[in-house]
Amino acid sequence: MIRTTVPTSVRKGSALLGIAGMLVLAGCSGTADTGDSSNDGAGTSDAPSSSESSGGDSTATYADGTYTADGSYQTPETVEQISVTLTLADGVVTDVEVTGDPQAPETEQYQGQFIDGIAAEVEGVALDDLNVSRVAGSSLTSGGFNDAVESIKEQAAA
Repeated sequence: MIRTTVPTSVRKGSALLGIAGMLVLAGCSGTADTGDSSNDGAGTSDAPSSSESSGGDSTATYADGTYTADGSYQTPETVEQISVTLTLADGVVTDVEVTGDPQAPETEQYQGQFIDGIAAEVEGVALDDLNVSRVAGSSLTSGGFNDAVESIKEQAAA
């Protein structure tokens, strides 16, 4: 029997490559969707997803008003930004506006789908219960939205 030894640098490189591959796959995972996948990690389904609720009553108190914050998220091509404006009354979202500045052609499509569907997902929902996972087939944009919501919670804390 002939035994060959693989150099340590090759073994380490292969291990790092495997870990990086798992991280990429984990980043693309989210709510199960039977639609086709694309670079946004989202299916082509036009059906909006639901906001995930914490299941409890809101615990924080927020001042009524309109708040704006930016959020960012990573796509396979670049880091993207969106701006989120929420209007709150009694800790509940009464209006939402999202604007994007897409850097990649695919991002323009997904941000557009997200912007078109987000109001149906968050208006009438308590701020503490907002945790959007997928809207109108766009899953990565929701990461930027949730990032901005965390900033808005800090701004609105009474």
